[in-house]
Amino acid sequence: MLLPVESFARFPVQQRQRSKLTMHNRILFDTDAPGLGGGAQQVSDQDKQAVDQLRGQYAAMKDELAKVIIGQDKVVDEMLICILSRGHGLLMGVPGLAKTLMVNSLSKIMSLDFSRIQFTPDLMPSDITGTEILQEGEAGRRSFEFVKGPIFANIILADEINRTPPKTQSALLEAMQEHRVTTGGEHRALPQPFFVLATQNPIEQEGTYPLPEAQLDRFMFLITVSYPTFAEERRIAEETTSSGTTELTEVIDGPTLQKYQELVERVPVPDHVYDDVVEMVRLTRPKSDEAPEWIKKWVTWGSGPRAIQYLIRGAKAHAVLQGRYVVGWEDVEAVAKPVLSHRILTNFQAQSEGVDSLFVIEKLLENIRDKEAALASQ
Repeated sequence: MLLPVESFARFPVQQRQRSKLTMHNRILFDTDAPGLGGGAQQVSDQDKQAVDQLRGQYAAMKDELAKVIIGQDKVVDEMLICILSRGHGLLMGVPGLAKTLMVNSLSKIMSLDFSRIQFTPDLMPSDITGTEILQEGEAGRRSFEFVKGPIFANIILADEINRTPPKTQSALLEAMQEHRVTTGGEHRALPQPFFVLATQNPIEQEGTYPLPEAQLDRFMFLITVSYPTFAEERRIAEETTSSGTTELTEVIDGPTLQKYQELVERVPVPDHVYDDVVEMVRLTRPKSDEAPEWIKKWVTWGSGPRAIQYLIRGAKAHAVLQGRYVVGWEDVEAVAKPVLSHRILTNFQAQSEGVDSLFVIEKLLENIRDKEAALASQ
């Protein structure tokens, strides 16, 4: 069920010249992209070499993870995109799908410090951030000494974050946003790079404290962990029940990862991709005059400006991992569902008709494709 292209007539659509795309050693780059005319936005030879190097290390990381993780390729890709984009991820999946093993293995091949926090109803903020204890020093003098909590690591697994009260949740969310914690009136910076991966169990909801929408919005991706296929479960049964352990090899380190994060930020984005991303996000807001009737019918609340930021950042990281020097619309499509699925709230009427946020996102993408096809044919 697609909307006609005319339904987008309310948008001030700018006529724009399509990019001339060429292929060079199977790497896609844009030789005449709109909005890329300035020297600061041109892709340097050094950045092209860095992209090629990252591609090789990306393949090596996936090969290492495949030694201990069977399947879940899409989950691994989205986690790596989150890290390269300086974002955080929220994993949704039933127990027993190797979420902890996946995150721990990722920290090992990146030579990063890993910390797991099991959230419980009695967990206090100081149990995460750390606390000051009274120590007796020389000459019997006493002073307070800060003892760091588990938040002081590069990769944090916040297991079952919805099982702890909002006061404790907010302590973690401050660290996610500010990359620091506040204890005793003093700000303490967290180690870099810093990445939080929180999990939620979609089955059990009793005795939990669901994250409000304002806190969900701080997570870049909602990553859905599904059951493995029959062939993958057959391998799990055979390979994980025998003796022996697998040692993982370090592929990159923290400083190299930070350089790649800076590389992703420098990836150019054509003007028409910026325009389409902004238009798509604005369409999700039912109270906006630009919203189509089906959005007003099914959606209670749409996405904010942070969704635009994460779509662009995620598209940049996806383009680099695919070996492209410039972002294309296919990169936006690749990250649209994990970015927008927890930022679009459907109403009761949508639920009664079997419509969820993923259906709404796919419908938005289809209409943007139709609009772009109509512009290209003119």
